Amino acid sequence: MKKILIILLVLPFISFAQTIKGTFSPAEDYSYAFLYKASPEGANYIDRGQLDSNGQFEIKLKDSLEAGIYKIVYAIPPEENNFDFIFDGKESVDFNFSQEEGVEFTESEENKLWVSYLKSIEMVNHTISNYYSKNNADKEGFDAIFKTLKDTQLAYEDLAKDRLAINFISANRPYIPTQYEDISTYSKNLKQHYLSQVDFSNYLLQSSTFLTDRVTSYVFNMVQNPSQDTYKSHIDDVANAISNDDLIIKTSLLEMLWHQFVTAENHEIANYITDNYLLELAKATNNKVLEEMVTSFKNTSIGTVAPNFDITSNGQNTSLHQLEGADYYLLVFWSSACGHCLDELPKVKEMVANKPNLKVVAFGLEKEDNKWDKEIKNYPDFIHQIGLNKWENPTVITYGVSATPMYFLLSADKIIMAKPYEFKDLEVLLKDL
Repeated sequence: MKKILIILLVLPFISFAQTIKGTFSPAEDYSYAFLYKASPEGANYIDRGQLDSNGQFEIKLKDSLEAGIYKIVYAIPPEENNFDFIFDGKESVDFNFSQEEGVEFTESEENKLWVSYLKSIEMVNHTISNYYSKNNADKEGFDAIFKTLKDTQLAYEDLAKDRLAINFISANRPYIPTQYEDISTYSKNLKQHYLSQVDFSNYLLQSSTFLTDRVTSYVFNMVQNPSQDTYKSHIDDVANAISNDDLIIKTSLLEMLWHQFVTAENHEIANYITDNYLLELAKATNNKVLEEMVTSFKNTSIGTVAPNFDITSNGQNTSLHQLEGADYYLLVFWSSACGHCLDELPKVKEMVANKPNLKVVAFGLEKEDNKWDKEIKNYPDFIHQIGLNKWENPTVITYGVSATPMYFLLSADKIIMAKPYEFKDLEVLLKDL
């Protein structure tokens, strides 16, 4: 009788924690689900679940796990294979996931509510698009459509009251005209409203992908076939929408846009972000890494004059800018300790052998000169310069060299013409010279 009594006394004090469960399909494409707690600064690893033969996993959560935005990473690279979800600290989360269909939440009112809201708003927006695509001037129809939009928004805000999802539903509040507007007026007002409802200082929004998605959509999708001036105007709008009291998130979002334009090889806009916002923000937030990154990119953008550096070769003192006698210069950053470099440099030597209009300038990133001295004897026709202190060498930092070999094709006037990323790109480039 005592044993039973003890069990009865203990049971009320046992709390059953929530769980994160999911099913991935097809099961053979996935192995693990990694759980992270998201924050404005990044994501902290919590736990992982191994998928069984049916693609299912379960992670039991500690009672102390706080509410917020969490992230499931299901493949590599992690930055491309993940999704966010809301965890309120009270209810378990269960979902189905496939690459084609995305994520469907089967348990968790927070997440089901947010997804349902997005689908409902999308349906109304589709109706609005159909209305305007037919050059419709039916004011009664116009009023009916936007009444539906208003009622939908208010209904979901009421349902989300006292839930974490209200933060996202409120931030996504759409523009609703009070009277009939033609397509031109509506589009203009829609654009002006798009960022105005977003509280960029909201911790949950900062922790999720909402802000990056919102800003990316505004900059790239608000106008069809945007011009360079349109991009600049949109970037200004984003910068102005974020208070200077939120320098960290402002820096993060503008850096995200900078990376997107760098990836798109739109150097003009990337450098516009640097000159007008990012460099100053990097200094204000004491972000030395960001400051060096954007500065080196600007210094070595296509169309700019390559930064000068001294060259002491064969007993002669000169500099990159003083070199003469060629129509093109191939600047190669390499190292005698780099296996890829030792593999590619002989191929470069072979490719340029019959190109008297091109000279190779080989800048060696070295800790000491012994091995470099021996290696450069294999390339007597190259112009050599050693860069001691390797990655800390000032020229290396100026050029933003983060890996070797790294190539720059320069004109006779030392204008940067191309920055081939891979050797195959260099091969294609040199064939046309």
